[in-house]
Amino acid sequence: VQLVESGGGLVQAGGSLRLSCAASGRTRSSYAVGWFRQGPGKEREFVAAIPWSGGSTYYADSVKGRFTISTDNDQNTVYLQMNSLKPEDTAVYYCATTYGSRWFDPQEYDYWGQGTQVTVSS
Repeated sequence: VQLVESGGGLVQAGGSLRLSCAASGRTRSSYAVGWFRQGPGKEREFVAAIPWSGGSTYYADSVKGRFTISTDNDQNTVYLQMNSLKPEDTAVYYCATTYGSRWFDPQEYDYWGQGTQVTVSS
């Protein structure tokens, strides 16, 4: 499985960005896709996750109500719509795939993209 993130950039606080994660290869060998982020000097943390088939979604408390994860199965792409961005959302954002059930745990994920930088200025 190959994953390529895009859509990052520099935005002012309160602004929006939409990240994309394009998957190729044996994507159906995984069950779900997650977004994680890693800020400067911080550990990688869970942001959101969704099954490839869509349906149930899961979010970290810090982004709930502001971020929305969705899938486009025809395009093998997962999106992360980020609204009301805050400076503390600044991080490198990664997508990853898993066949596990602990979607909040980065150890459960098998394949990772290279990441896309999101910078939110105050």
